[in-house]
Amino acid sequence: MAIPAFQDQRELPDDDDGYFAGLRADPRDDRPSWDSPSRASSRSSSRLQDDRSPSRSGDDLPSWDAPSQARSASPARSASPAGTGSSSRPSWNGPSHAAPAPAAPAWDSPAPTPSWDAMPEWPAREPAPQAQPADPYRRGDIAVESNTSPTGWKAGTGVPMPEDDRPPAEATSGNRLFTVLLFFSGLATSVALWLFDTQAGAVRDTATLMLAAGRVTGLIGGYLLFIQLLMMSRVSWLEEWVGSRDLLRWHRWLGTSLLVAVVAHIVTIVYGYALLARTGVVDQAWSVITTFPEMISATVATGLLVLLSFTSIRWLRTHLPYEFWHLIHLTGYLVLLLGYGHQVATGADLSGRFASYFWPGLGALVIAALIWGRIVEPVWLNARHRFSVAEVVAEGANTFSIYIAAKHLDKLPAQAGQFMRWRFLNANGWWQSHPFSLSAAPNREWLRLTVTVAGGHTSKLGELRPGTPVWAEGPFGTFTAQRRTRRRALLIAGGSGIAPIRALLEDMPADTIVIYRASRPDELVFRAELEELAERRDAWVRYIVGSRTDPGPRRLFTEGGLRGLVPDVNRRDVYLCGPPGLVNAAVGTLRQLEVPDSQIHLDPFEF
Repeated sequence: MAIPAFQDQRELPDDDDGYFAGLRADPRDDRPSWDSPSRASSRSSSRLQDDRSPSRSGDDLPSWDAPSQARSASPARSASPAGTGSSSRPSWNGPSHAAPAPAAPAWDSPAPTPSWDAMPEWPAREPAPQAQPADPYRRGDIAVESNTSPTGWKAGTGVPMPEDDRPPAEATSGNRLFTVLLFFSGLATSVALWLFDTQAGAVRDTATLMLAAGRVTGLIGGYLLFIQLLMMSRVSWLEEWVGSRDLLRWHRWLGTSLLVAVVAHIVTIVYGYALLARTGVVDQAWSVITTFPEMISATVATGLLVLLSFTSIRWLRTHLPYEFWHLIHLTGYLVLLLGYGHQVATGADLSGRFASYFWPGLGALVIAALIWGRIVEPVWLNARHRFSVAEVVAEGANTFSIYIAAKHLDKLPAQAGQFMRWRFLNANGWWQSHPFSLSAAPNREWLRLTVTVAGGHTSKLGELRPGTPVWAEGPFGTFTAQRRTRRRALLIAGGSGIAPIRALLEDMPADTIVIYRASRPDELVFRAELEELAERRDAWVRYIVGSRTDPGPRRLFTEGGLRGLVPDVNRRDVYLCGPPGLVNAAVGTLRQLEVPDSQIHLDPFEF
């Protein structure tokens, strides 16, 4: 499998002086030539005007004061031995070593008058290329805050503002609306099962009101649990229909609603029975748990649900090992099994004519989706492609890329910007899987994922050996170019979020802008690849480097700072990927700039 030539350019200097060293003039060029004294200096300035145009050494004609080495059209130069004290003159008929050079005349002796007819003919000058204006918009610059530029940034870091026009993008707003209507229709049906089964006047006092509220909240909780598991099934059609971002938001919102519904169900039912029995709430709760059928399993399911919700708090989740958090999250399936047994055994509103079809049908749909998304699709994917590790390549500080070889990659339904779940079948990683985005657009020969070390598991991935089998699931996500609603795009990346952004740049149209946030220059991954892609696709890359307290990074996510870099930001699709703090700050600024939510695309990794 051929690994691209990009890897030869990946180790870039840590400082900007080394990176832009090629833009500086060679001090040997600053010598006056025989035909034009200012020629060397003008050649040096032309190099600074456009760093993308190579210098033409073929224009360097020999001069009387030049050293003995002759400049040729090739970039290589042949140096004469140092310390010889004299140099030979260039020969017009051949190289300087072909004939001895005449001795230089002494300064105190009269110089012979030259005969112009006897002088050798001057070599024909190569036609000079037509001068091109320097590109004021460099394809890759470190943007620095400026107090003099009207944009707020150092001159040369802006981009032109083209005219606005819309592409025929794939619309998903209708899909989301239809899905929302289906959800609330099912929720209304669940509540209607109690309403149609309750006679008029049944709710007559506080006790019967509490029992009615308990039954309604129980039905709502059971319905929400089914929907939560349906969204966790990973079936590809659901994600393509709705979108990963909306699924993630709904999953979090429904998780909180589910916990509230279950707690409300327990409290109102116990309190209602306590009022009817004229006993204490604690005594009645113990009586319900020990005497009602399937109540012990329901109590266990409630405890697991509380634990799952507690570990899903954002602050706690970021401090827990991913493997431990994922293991707890899988207990949602156990909550379904234990809770559904309680619903069937004691649910008064699950035995009617319509209810006997509605609830089993809903359960069958969820179970079928789980089997299809969790078992059938992954088995088919891995049996068809047979993924394995091809090579591990270092990219920079604590970052490396894993190249994946596979069969029939031309038939893999993956797009730039998507992610897959990877399980490396060796002694260290066979028992856990992690989501990693593709850091290059899929092709027929390999897939590439880029890993930033963030723990024990990711650090061991750098030691993978070629040939290690890989179990993959996916691809997932709608963080793709097909979701664009505008002709131009803005890609914002921070940290490891550069992986899907780099892949997306391969599919983006002209005039795309990439803003890459990093703390230090040595943390800029894929710098050579980004700038080469920018050249090819007529895009721009802006690096915002520094700590959070530096003026440039602090200015980035302000209204004036972002508009200074991207004047037409509200007429672009904006793709965001990076740490939560960066994404939240960017989204807040984009909303202040009146960028519609339909033009903001996020890359959620995990449910």
